[in-house]
Amino acid sequence: MVVTELLERNAKLYGNEIALVELNPEEKDNRRVTWKEFNLIESDKTDPYRREITWSVFDEKANRFANMLISRGIKKGDKVAIIMYNCLEWLPIYFGILKTGAIAVPFNFRYDADEILYCAELAEVDAIVFSSSFIGRIEQNVEKLRKGRLLIYYGDGCPSFAESYRELVADCSSQAPDIKITEEDDGAIYFSSGTTGFPKAILHKHLSLIQAAEMEQKHHETGRNDVFLCIPPLYHTGAKFHWMGSLVAGSKAVLLKGTKPEIILDAISKEKCTIVWLLVPWAQDILDSLDNCSLKLKDYELSQWRLMHIGAQPVPPSLIKRWKEYFPNHQYDTNYGLSESTGPGCVHLGMENIHKVGAIGVPGYRWECKIVDEHDNVVKRGDVGELCVKGPGVMTCYYRNEEATKECLKDGWLYTGDMAMQDEDGFYFLVDRKKDVIVSGGENLYPVQIEDFIRKNGKVKDVAVIGLADRRLGEKAVAIIEVKDGMSLSLEEITEFCEGMPRYKRPKEFIFAEIPRNATGKIEKPKLRKMYGADKLVEQENRG
Repeated sequence: MVVTELLERNAKLYGNEIALVELNPEEKDNRRVTWKEFNLIESDKTDPYRREITWSVFDEKANRFANMLISRGIKKGDKVAIIMYNCLEWLPIYFGILKTGAIAVPFNFRYDADEILYCAELAEVDAIVFSSSFIGRIEQNVEKLRKGRLLIYYGDGCPSFAESYRELVADCSSQAPDIKITEEDDGAIYFSSGTTGFPKAILHKHLSLIQAAEMEQKHHETGRNDVFLCIPPLYHTGAKFHWMGSLVAGSKAVLLKGTKPEIILDAISKEKCTIVWLLVPWAQDILDSLDNCSLKLKDYELSQWRLMHIGAQPVPPSLIKRWKEYFPNHQYDTNYGLSESTGPGCVHLGMENIHKVGAIGVPGYRWECKIVDEHDNVVKRGDVGELCVKGPGVMTCYYRNEEATKECLKDGWLYTGDMAMQDEDGFYFLVDRKKDVIVSGGENLYPVQIEDFIRKNGKVKDVAVIGLADRRLGEKAVAIIEVKDGMSLSLEEITEFCEGMPRYKRPKEFIFAEIPRNATGKIEKPKLRKMYGADKLVEQENRG
């Protein structure tokens, strides 16, 4: 089975039921959206900032887009890129690409003009679908981008260098194209996050996509009555494949634009959301707002909310302890994964294992795991080594990068580049990125462990630990600390607090500043290393 068959099944069985809702509360606050824009797809006429489509309309729109692409020469095995913000059209466009037998290639919406061109050429895309926010970036390299490619524009005011989505699909059939697709066909190319260098193109078969969908539904027991709240960007494997649990179940999902605590809780309350995937900063913001009483739980209907899960980065145990104080009845799960493993879930904690908070968990549905040393030998339990995973969601390759593929794919095992250990109960704990390990005075320091300790300080909102060159030690641990709003934290205070760690683990320097994170919540450590090179490092006495 392939994921397009699930969409067609839902259209037949649940055609008149709501599949997707789009909420735009931040747009409402800024009054930037017109009625004309919102009438492109069915909207709730009482609220132009809320739009919805049924399963049958979802499938019909995917079919129209697929048939349009075919009429313009796109064939099985071609590649079609998407660069759009989350919206109600995103998933029908994605599924329309898949229905042609072409390969869907989502682009990070943060890419600049040169990155868009680089990724388009690396992935050899044959068409690019983009929306109004990206006109300028496309236009900068338009002559190179449209050479041998279709440029398809979604929105009002189609630029002269592109073709209009609405005009192209207007007369296209709403019936599914007659194209045979199997699990062994190539299905999608995703790009590495870029936090460790320029993006690499990651090729996946349809087998990876259906594996991710079925695994998500199984891990979180998504049922027909569940409502999934999706906030992160759909170009990323995490958001899309967590949503695919709803696809398998045939249940509603809500696409929310906005990450403020009050916006998230309001959406959960009004849309009766039962499953919510948060990134660490958003969960932290909700807790801080509850702590300072700018949010009050009694103002929202949250009794139906059963599961909060987190992925994309290590989760501080202290955060979950605080969360359970406010939400004692919540189920909890954390998911580990990479774009190379079709996103989150190759390792997951499991809703029944909240007593193991701090672990990334156990092998996910149909996955295997092992930890190896630098010679590829499996280490004994309790020892740190590189985490490797194996299963039906492993990528085919880094597209057009044979050398990088050989480095991380060995005998079907994906070498993740993450350092981990396994405890006596079989649970895996993430220690750090292999490239982020700090070797200081001959000792291996794992920044995640130091960060977890510093986060226990009640004044710390966020923290990142990096290694910088040191003449005597080789490298030294430097902690960048973001202090909670309205609080102050001195150098003396944090230095004294860190005395609770073994001496060799204590940071040698502290910087008080904001922590940059990418769109999926990961700390951008290469950016921090560039910002705070040894010649720029200045101790800051206070921030308040």
